[in-house]
This record gives sequence, C-alpha cells and structure tokens, in this order.
Amino acid sequence: MPETRTLPVRRTRRRIVAALATASTLAVVTGCGAADMTRQASPYAAAQGAKTVTLSVQSWVGAQANTAVAGYLLEHELGYRVDTVQVDEVPAWDALSQGRVDAILEDWGHPEQQKRYVEDKKTIVNGGDLGVTGHIGWFVPTYFAKQHPDVTDWKNLGKYTDQLRTPESRGKGQLMDGSPSYVTNDKALVKNLKLDLEVVFAGSEAAQITQIKQFAKEKKPFLTYWYKPQWLFERVPMTEVKLPEYKEGCDADPEKVACAYPHTPLQKYLNARFADGGGKAAGFLKKFHWTVEEQNEVALMIAEEKLSPQQAAKKWVERNEDVWRPWVR
Repeated sequence: MPETRTLPVRRTRRRIVAALATASTLAVVTGCGAADMTRQASPYAAAQGAKTVTLSVQSWVGAQANTAVAGYLLEHELGYRVDTVQVDEVPAWDALSQGRVDAILEDWGHPEQQKRYVEDKKTIVNGGDLGVTGHIGWFVPTYFAKQHPDVTDWKNLGKYTDQLRTPESRGKGQLMDGSPSYVTNDKALVKNLKLDLEVVFAGSEAAQITQIKQFAKEKKPFLTYWYKPQWLFERVPMTEVKLPEYKEGCDADPEKVACAYPHTPLQKYLNARFADGGGKAAGFLKKFHWTVEEQNEVALMIAEEKLSPQQAAKKWVERNEDVWRPWVR
C-alpha cells in the first residue's frame, strides 16, 4: 500500500497504512468479524493455554492476503482458533508489545518502534523475512511515459504541470496520494525538490485505485504515489519516476527528505512471549515465507474477483500444497 514502509517509514506507505475498499470492513479470516484495535482488544491474544492466535491485519490487500492464508492454515492444518484485528501501523506495534495481538505479518520498516520494542524492551522479536521486498515511489502511466520519456526524471516534471493539473490541485500539477492517514514523505519531497506539484489525497487506497483506473480508461496523464508489490500494475501498467537516489539516512529528518524511497525487505514481527511459548503456531509464522507472485495471486482474487479473504486463501491453499506444506511441519 501500500507506509514504511528503511524509511522511518511507512513514514512511507503503508507509515503507509491503509486501505482497499475491498476490505474497508475487513472480512474475517475465520468467521468472526475483524476488530478495530482502536476500539477493542482481541479476547484471544495471549490467552494462556488456549490454541488461539491473534493476527494484526493492515487494510491494504497484500497484507490481507498474508493474513488470510496464514489464518486459513493455522485453522485447517494446525487446529488453532484465529482472530484478526485491524489497526494502523504504529499502533499495531504498541498492541503487539502489550500482547493484544500475537503477530504482524507485513511490516515496511519502523526504526523507532524496532529500537524501542525489539532492542530495548525486548517485548517484540523479529519473525523473519516475509519473502517480499516492498518499494514506494512516484509513478506515471506507461502510456504517458512512452509518449514523453523524459517525464520519468523528476527534474522534468515541471514541463508537464498543465497536463497533470486537476480541479483539486490548486493550479499545480497533481501528485495523487491515498489516505491522509498514510505517513509518506511526499509533501516534504515536493517542497524540498521545489516542484510545482500539489499532494492531493484520494481518501483511501480503494479510492486511489478507482481514480487510477478511470484515468487509465480515458488515457489521461497522472502522477501518483504507489508501491510494489501491488496487483494493480497487472491491470494498469505504470512506470516509476526517478527521484534523487536513496542513500542510507537521507530520510532521517522528515522535514528535509529529498531522496527516493528505499527498497525494503518486508518483515514479520511476533510478541516475544508468543514467539517463545506459542508452540506450533509461532513456529509456523516464522516459517511463513512466500513470493511477490504468490501474494499477488491471492490479492487479485480478493480485489478483482471479489472473493472474501477466506475464500481466496482456500483456493490458493488447494493449488499450492508444495509451497505451504513445509510451513506446517
């Protein structure tokens, strides 16, 4: 979504967070509704002696795909009761530290929280790579990049202000972002690179996808914040605009950022007590590791075929036993 996301991140995307309308009210991996951790804690997290697991699920569809497949296998192969809770990225770390959730399956990089909870308090442990590398960037539709190849260099964006202008961009070119709740570097980038752009929020990932599809249908130019992996690239080909090269530490000060977003190997994190005493469930989540293509296969079923996360997980599990069988041993 797709904050982090090693940017103080998802100061980058997904400190993006959020959305696919497909799941703006998350369907359950198990059958009970997903709780909003800002309103209630899961009754199953850290339940002593009970075969229960509580997973934090972010609202972008890739994260939903992870949780759906993990939850399905925990239930149907390992016999656990699974609960899911929807919570934004930074609060999810607090919930994980407190044992209100047992695991986060897709983190895009939060250095402050990692230092506080993993290194200092030791209430959270790294659960290993998810297997997917995330990247946030600015993108234009490939049909526009083919017409104007120089648009893929940020220094040339000013030449296309007129074509990128929208009624919402106040006379400037529009840089479309998703939800205002996403923590991104975009406003700082526009200011520090002295670009004639206005960051305009679509409202959610779902709304952003709808707008991108409409622009593409009409073959209109657009500039958008977006991220990989994301299934939409298979429907609307987009080409990344090259921002100043990312170098370690160039994003350390949110007000002075003037570089690209990094490529981030996405990580899993577990509550320390759960990691130590969570039995087969904890062992399974540490082993859970798949590819961009596998994640996108499930995400497409949720977003495009309109299957529930549980239905999509069931179909994927039935087709890919050779992939998941080692996870449950």
